[in-house]
Amino acid sequence: MSVFDQLVGQDRVVRTLLQTLTTPGAMTHAWLVTGPPGSGRSVAARAFAAALQCDRADDPGCGRCEACRLVLAGSHPDVRIVDTEQTFIKVEEARQLVVEAQARPSLGRWRVVVVEDADRLNDHSANTLLKSLEEPTPRTVWMLCAPSLEDVLVTIRSRCRHLRLGTPSVTAVADLLIERDGVDPAMAHYAARAAQSHIGIARRLATQEHARNRRREITSIPLQLSGVGAALGAAQDLVTEAGEGARAASDDYAEQERRTLLGQLGADPAARVQPPSVRTHLKRLDDRLRAESRRQQHDSIDAALTDLASVYRDALLVATGSQVELVNSSEPEQIGRLARSFSQEGLLQALETIGLARQRLIANGAPLLVLEAMMIGLVLPGPSPSGVGRGPSGGVGGSRGGPYS
Repeated sequence: MSVFDQLVGQDRVVRTLLQTLTTPGAMTHAWLVTGPPGSGRSVAARAFAAALQCDRADDPGCGRCEACRLVLAGSHPDVRIVDTEQTFIKVEEARQLVVEAQARPSLGRWRVVVVEDADRLNDHSANTLLKSLEEPTPRTVWMLCAPSLEDVLVTIRSRCRHLRLGTPSVTAVADLLIERDGVDPAMAHYAARAAQSHIGIARRLATQEHARNRRREITSIPLQLSGVGAALGAAQDLVTEAGEGARAASDDYAEQERRTLLGQLGADPAARVQPPSVRTHLKRLDDRLRAESRRQQHDSIDAALTDLASVYRDALLVATGSQVELVNSSEPEQIGRLARSFSQEGLLQALETIGLARQRLIANGAPLLVLEAMMIGLVLPGPSPSGVGRGPSGGVGGSRGGPYS
């Protein structure tokens, strides 16, 4: 089984990478892999890293040799995977990467640095990498991953070869869930469609009932926004749920990280008071864990907004009579009611309002204030969803971008 078999619906990309591996002089020292969320950017980067280290010159990326297995397991000494849990990649980490990139490979033929969230490089950390990209060390390859070219500084992307991934089809994602995870075909197609072909989310929806229930709660929000009070309550619920999810995911992890750190420092985990030098390390750990928790909360909210936007998108398709397949095709009655509650212009405004909220979150806006502004901007026009009434302008809450625009 080839390492590239994990790339779903990316035949063109696989051909490009294989051609690079087998054509003398075609290798590039820096790559920028872009594509929409769930398209497999990091999977492509890891697969290419495995193929570069593969022991089989006649079948690069065979997936069976020791080198391929080590890379896919994340334990190859010459492949560095940067998968940050924080909002930004700091300058200190970027400097460390540059130092590592200057070293010769110790086991494989190449030293590969994979930055899975290159869009999280701020100006300072991105500029730190420039020197290494401008004057590459022989046998070193950089693989930067980002949603789009615009998410990376122009000075960075101008020094990389661009590899763009597309959105895999719903059928391709469903087939993967069926073959790889043994998911029932009906459930696999529902999950792939509801996840909008995001492979990771589709797997979670297909295998976790809690995830499906949570998504149904989010997609039911539009018809519940009968007034400002309901809007503020919905915003609070989203923030609370995201915060609780982040805490639930991080509490055990934080305790494990703390015990690991104390063990490395030779400190007693049971001691009530630690020496000053140990307390300094513990404070740094706490700061890092808080940053990771904030990112998890933001990622959870962003995923919820993606599901919310899909409802208004479907309602707009129904309102315009489009024959495009709906994301939420299992809820036709709800989509129909929403389509009748708004004018087509109002539905477009709703999508813009959600998009504006996502931009404000990326800009580090306070989650509760951002979501309150968004929800107020999505309040149903007319008396109630059952009355199927329209406001005088058919708009969303009477304000184009929410009350804080």
